[in-house]
Amino acid sequence: MNAWFEQLYSTFIEKERYTMLIDGFKNTAIITLGALLIGVIIGTIIAVAKYFSEDVKALKPIAILCDTYTTVIRGIPVVVLLLIFYFVILTSSEGVLVAILTFGINSGAYMAELIRSGISAVDKGQMEAGRSLGMSKMQTMRKIIFPQAIRYILPAIGNEFIALLKETSVAGYVAVVDLTRAGNLIRNNTYDAFNPLMVVAITYLVLVVLFTQLLGLLERRLAKSDKR
Repeated sequence: MNAWFEQLYSTFIEKERYTMLIDGFKNTAIITLGALLIGVIIGTIIAVAKYFSEDVKALKPIAILCDTYTTVIRGIPVVVLLLIFYFVILTSSEGVLVAILTFGINSGAYMAELIRSGISAVDKGQMEAGRSLGMSKMQTMRKIIFPQAIRYILPAIGNEFIALLKETSVAGYVAVVDLTRAGNLIRNNTYDAFNPLMVVAITYLVLVVLFTQLLGLLERRLAKSDKR
């Protein structure tokens, strides 16, 4: 037992290597939250555009463009997409910024389908009701349909957040010291593979479990509100 504590001290406390994990966690949180925000914005725009294109022929080209975007982005592995953005498109940008944009664009393709399914789940009569009250289609979408759709898609967005959190573990490919890369750097410096990698794994696990519990709580509250 004493040998194990000595190993922990040598790995994390000596030379303050634990600060690498703290900084890595911060970068992971920044990338995840930033990418989630971008993904929600892109997904919302695409979902709304495709919804309106069903009735407006002039918007068909936009719908085709949106379908092309989702097909291409979902068909390319996120690691490859990350490398393309870092080495080809955004060559002069910092790794964290590239990671946020890449994961956000990748998430947007999945968010678009989630949000579109939520909008489709709202009764079509809601649009007619809004129009009968003198509101435009966009006003009806913003004030009536979208707030109802959010109730359906919040759990799915939470699951996307969990998936996004784990996906960011490949950010180290573009020289970002995220949580995973911080653990690997400590491993390289100390030749101790077990402890740093276990700390990283447990950290991800704890985050996922905590957020899953929050999602469960949210779903139960939404279910109760639906029964009222």
